[in-house]
Amino acid sequence: MYTNIMMNIRLPRVVLAALVGAALSIAGAAFQGLLKNPLADPYTLGVSSGASVGAVLTLFFGLQLPVVGGFTLPVVSVAAALVTIAAVLSFSRLVHASMSVSTLILTGVIINSFLGAFISLIIALTGDNLLPIVHWLLGSVSMRGWSYVILFLPFFLLGTILLIINGRELNVMTYGEDKAKLLGVSVQQRKMLILIAGSLLTGSAVAVSGTIGFVGLVIPHITRLLWGTDHRHLLPLSALLGAGFLVLADLLSRTIIEPIELPIGIITSLAGAPVFALILIRQHRGGRSL
Repeated sequence: MYTNIMMNIRLPRVVLAALVGAALSIAGAAFQGLLKNPLADPYTLGVSSGASVGAVLTLFFGLQLPVVGGFTLPVVSVAAALVTIAAVLSFSRLVHASMSVSTLILTGVIINSFLGAFISLIIALTGDNLLPIVHWLLGSVSMRGWSYVILFLPFFLLGTILLIINGRELNVMTYGEDKAKLLGVSVQQRKMLILIAGSLLTGSAVAVSGTIGFVGLVIPHITRLLWGTDHRHLLPLSALLGAGFLVLADLLSRTIIEPIELPIGIITSLAGAPVFALILIRQHRGGRSL
């Protein structure tokens, strides 16, 4: 009995928390480097809002797809995230052929605002069945078995590998696109690849765990302070630190107010906000920008 609980309930939960934490952290580090914006995180481009819309619609209508059955929610969320990626990239290219950093960020703001309003509309129409939607939006890895890990793993591996092998290119692109071109980097191709990889990680992570804030924003900053700004090291180390952080946050969510289990997103926000404030103060006093 104890072995069954450990292997089929506890262990997959820990593994999923580690994978989601790693995915959000490495995506956050990549976006901060690519967009040259220290406040960028995995949710900057609106992909998480797209995944959230898919999940909220699934819960609102009680959707059950015949082929995937109980996995309807994460499958629909991943599909919605992919549609959002396509929309962001298409709109950015329409506005500015070279998809400048400012265009991508502004497109993300537009997409986030629109999809956020749509989610609010669904919540307003939900009535008494509000709790499942709110609980999912706050983030959780509870009641997720190995099937969720298996569903998430291909997206995690693909996105992580694509980002890590582009670490050198990210280093070069932080000095500006013109310099990167002079050094032989195919800026447009690499930018598209990094955006898609980071968005895949974010969308699939949100699909299996809900929206978990501050992980992708704070962990890359901590990693940068400890081990430097070289993306060849920053990306994998951010993934490792993010994995450990989210496993610890999940442990606290289960034990801090027993027998009540808090959504993991509450724990990450409570821990992440003051830590990020301390980083800001330290950087400001040191005379450095983020």
